[in-house]
Amino acid sequence: MQLGRVTGTVVATIKAEGLEGVRFLIVQPLDKHQEPVGEPIVAADAVHMAAPGELVYVVASREAAEALEPRFVPVDHAIVGIVDEVHI
Repeated sequence: MQLGRVTGTVVATIKAEGLEGVRFLIVQPLDKHQEPVGEPIVAADAVHMAAPGELVYVVASREAAEALEPRFVPVDHAIVGIVDEVHI
């Protein structure tokens, strides 16, 4: 899992089968001190309530494809949780 902050939304006029109604958000990956790490990514919103400005957990690869219904849709990243607090 990767910590990240939602920075924006993506509009897709055409989506793969199984992704209809799924929102895509731009997420900036963060380290444990909430400092930016690398380039922003696009993640499918598997929790259906993430919004710009929120701290989230993102998974990648097979875990991302299994986070949505139906399972194994073609996504590389998915938001699977909204973070309330971070304790280091």
